[in-house]
Amino acid sequence: MLDRLGQVKTIRETELSPDGQLLLWDVDANGGSGLEVASMSNPSMPRRLTACRQGASGVETDGVFSPDSRRIAFFSNCTDTGRTGIFLADAPGNSAPQLLAVLNGYAKELQWSPDGKSVAFLYVEGATRPSGALAAMKPPAGVIGAEGIEVQRVAAVSTSGSPADSGRIGFLTPARLHVYEFDFSPDSAHIAYVAAPPPGENNWWVAKLYTQEVVQPGETGARSCPEAAQGGCHPPRVVLDPQTVAGPLHGLQIAVPRWSPDGEKIAFIGGLMSDQGVTGGDLYIMPATGGEPEDVTPDRDATVAWFLWVQDDQMGVAEIKGGSTHLFGYDVASHDISPDYDLTLPDTVFAKDLEMSVSVSQANTVAMIRSSFEHPPEVWAGDLMNLQQITHVNDSVKPLWGQAKSVEWTNEGFHVQGWLLLPAHYDPAKKYPLIVSVHGGPSSAVLPRWPWVGYGPVPFSALDYFVLMPNPRGSYGEGERFTQANRKDFGYGDLRDILAGVDAVEKQYPVDDRRVGLTGWSYGGFMSMFAVTQTHRFKAAVAGAGISDWLSYYGENSIDQWMIPFFGASVYDDPAVYAKSSAINFIRNVRTPTLVVVGDRDGECPAPQSFEFWHALRDLGVPTELVVYPNEGHGFVNPEHRRDVLERALGWFEQYMP
Repeated sequence: MLDRLGQVKTIRETELSPDGQLLLWDVDANGGSGLEVASMSNPSMPRRLTACRQGASGVETDGVFSPDSRRIAFFSNCTDTGRTGIFLADAPGNSAPQLLAVLNGYAKELQWSPDGKSVAFLYVEGATRPSGALAAMKPPAGVIGAEGIEVQRVAAVSTSGSPADSGRIGFLTPARLHVYEFDFSPDSAHIAYVAAPPPGENNWWVAKLYTQEVVQPGETGARSCPEAAQGGCHPPRVVLDPQTVAGPLHGLQIAVPRWSPDGEKIAFIGGLMSDQGVTGGDLYIMPATGGEPEDVTPDRDATVAWFLWVQDDQMGVAEIKGGSTHLFGYDVASHDISPDYDLTLPDTVFAKDLEMSVSVSQANTVAMIRSSFEHPPEVWAGDLMNLQQITHVNDSVKPLWGQAKSVEWTNEGFHVQGWLLLPAHYDPAKKYPLIVSVHGGPSSAVLPRWPWVGYGPVPFSALDYFVLMPNPRGSYGEGERFTQANRKDFGYGDLRDILAGVDAVEKQYPVDDRRVGLTGWSYGGFMSMFAVTQTHRFKAAVAGAGISDWLSYYGENSIDQWMIPFFGASVYDDPAVYAKSSAINFIRNVRTPTLVVVGDRDGECPAPQSFEFWHALRDLGVPTELVVYPNEGHGFVNPEHRRDVLERALGWFEQYMP
């Protein structure tokens, strides 16, 4: 089964040209990743867009069309030095792409300025690792917290002007701010961005919304201004600080800043979020010059994850609703959903970076990558209400696991949803064991998605387990009240929701209650550690990158700022609320055999947390095993390690739930 999963071609991004005539996507190719471009009139005949020499392959990503649809900018490591370069290609033609600039560091999120004079991107010059907390942290050395801090800034390269200016890299934002997301104003004269002082992996939870006038690379002002290397001549302006704003947004997180077409307003998503990039909340609009933000999606029983402006009063929105994807047109004044653009899919959809998003042309046609438990990723495009499958690179791949069912239940006044996979060889006359898999976050959600090669719940179904993937309180998909319902209450209300879900499944399906197991990663790893201290219902558990002691964790992790919105205060101001949810304080209650796995350079859930839990179980005589994987962060990247974790977990459940 793992070999079969490895045969799936991953499609990472897709984009429509602004005029809606061309479509590009990025797909696995010869050990790398490559861009393909097709005409919407004949999408079955794509051409390869590459800067690599004939017969060679590389990593080529982030293809973006120019505003006039005539050019494509993209990243490629097919340069003479092997470093990442920015290339420009003729969109409708077959001429070889031209190298625009060679980078020295980590770059992502290419974006054209609306006037087409430059391309901007997020850039960590001289980076030693990808930005963000999921990547493996650098081994600690030197003056901790003061040395080797890497700052992500908005950089830009001119695509016009004199030959001396074209290709010159300039920074648009200052070195004192780590930028997470950005957007150009319609006239290209300003940018809006979400940023915080470094270190960036820690401070996203206190990030502010800034605007700044742009000095484009290659302009006279940029050459003559002594501050150009530090971010141009114009200082950034704070237009929103969630730490000081009044109302429901106070102390929460902001993401996806987008200028309105008239340049008068900025919209963004605000809510309680666990990780930068895993976006969810309500949709807010505020004056571009600053002022009170207005929640334009109040009281929705869903979670906005992405949007774009269509007109000054119209938006296209993607939200998580009950474990599914809801795409719709939205009137921000009346709060009405357009009947012409209203589609719910039992899929995960994305256009870039595996995050919920859609590519939209000026004619309001769309493109997206769809993935579900039944279907591996493929590109779909066309009118929203009449989508057509474009790519067929994975048509021959079929699932080896059982049928997926959306299950719903109520608990303590909350509507809760989850996904249930039936055993691959399901016979309703037989009883089967059940694995409960808790997602990370907690501000996240399980959506139908084709599984990756590595640790995850889907393979258990292939081995004839039921698999329940719940979205308990704290998750996305039921509105902000639901997402915020486990603040200061980790492991209690959410665990009761999960146990109620197990009861609901057992009433409908032939589950052997003597063989119910539990697993999860990150927040799911914490829940696996904590749950076995609160109940003996689970007969075996596998805790991946978990947290056993919130008090010691506060001083060990690289992202302690995330804890304030969820716990209400620092551990030094309110240790009791942290102790309340610490598994280690209830460790003598554990009887459940528990496998513990973690990466040795995990900054989000450091390895000492797993050592502490394993050590206690070993001393108490509870069957346990700890496996630490070298050079891995919070998200494992080594394929052998990913496979090893899954094989160990399968063996653990087979041993203790035979």
